Amino acid sequence: MDASVLAQVLRELPPIDDPNVLVGTSTADDAGVYKLRDDLALVQTVDFFTPIVDDPYTFGAIAAANALSDVYAMGGRPISALAIAAFPEDMDPQTIGAVLRGGADKAREAGINIIGGHTIKDDEPKYGLAVTGVIHPDRVLRNSTAQPGDVLLLTKPIGTGILTTARRSDRIGDDAMTVAIASMSALNRTAAELLDGCEVHAATDVTGFGLLGHLREMVSGANAGAEIVASDVPLLAGALELARAGVAPGGTKTNLAQALAAGVRFDERVDEALRLLLADAQTSGGLLLAMPAADAARYQTQAAARGVRAAAIGTIVGEPGIRVR
Repeated sequence: MDASVLAQVLRELPPIDDPNVLVGTSTADDAGVYKLRDDLALVQTVDFFTPIVDDPYTFGAIAAANALSDVYAMGGRPISALAIAAFPEDMDPQTIGAVLRGGADKAREAGINIIGGHTIKDDEPKYGLAVTGVIHPDRVLRNSTAQPGDVLLLTKPIGTGILTTARRSDRIGDDAMTVAIASMSALNRTAAELLDGCEVHAATDVTGFGLLGHLREMVSGANAGAEIVASDVPLLAGALELARAGVAPGGTKTNLAQALAAGVRFDERVDEALRLLLADAQTSGGLLLAMPAADAARYQTQAAARGVRAAAIGTIVGEPGIRVR
């Protein structure tokens, strides 16, 4: 759903008054966190969507990686998942099985099992997971606690929305999608595990609202601002050229319009195509981390040694708002 519509709907719901709810809906965070005892809390999330690639097994794997990412973004460790799925009545059972296997194999890669779920009949296929994780209540990472001076790190390149849109319209072939599929299928598990021993002030993952949308949630919750260097943001190969050719999904265009309406400021040299990419609706994107400079540098070194590129893309500042240089 559109972020502004969702925010309006959530305001109509009764407030959460359970003191054991450590993270609820008030800060648009990635998952809910419920305290069970002084040293243990549950991290709970659910995510599902329609196919974004042709291969059913790959679709299942990407959907699972995307859902698992919310637990990693909170600093949690997944322990189990339930599948949520909708399939047309006449869909080949082998195709359904391939989707479910893709999700199950990705869950096993994360060290967990899919222990149940629910399916319904629907003309448009959909698949995802409800994931449960665990965390110490004192170690929960929130998206709303960044501090001025923090360095912003991004652990995956962006552009999956534009590339998948181009593939659906046959603007690119399967080979050009390889980098996007690899990025979307990759778990954020390693990126999250490397946070142990680092001071992390805030974290989120970049998904449907794009980099700028999730960064807006981060700075809004912290009553702070951010400066981004557009040329430092890692991009998937071919995404910028496609954006310059006019390829962009509707969600990306909506994200950019909302960023402009919210007062995001772009330097004149940041062209329209790059602005679209910074707002591009992602699937299974990377972690966006706000960390003190020394910890950010150490994290980058350790991440590179484990095959994770953590790009420094900007800083948190005291003045509210986002500026893209």
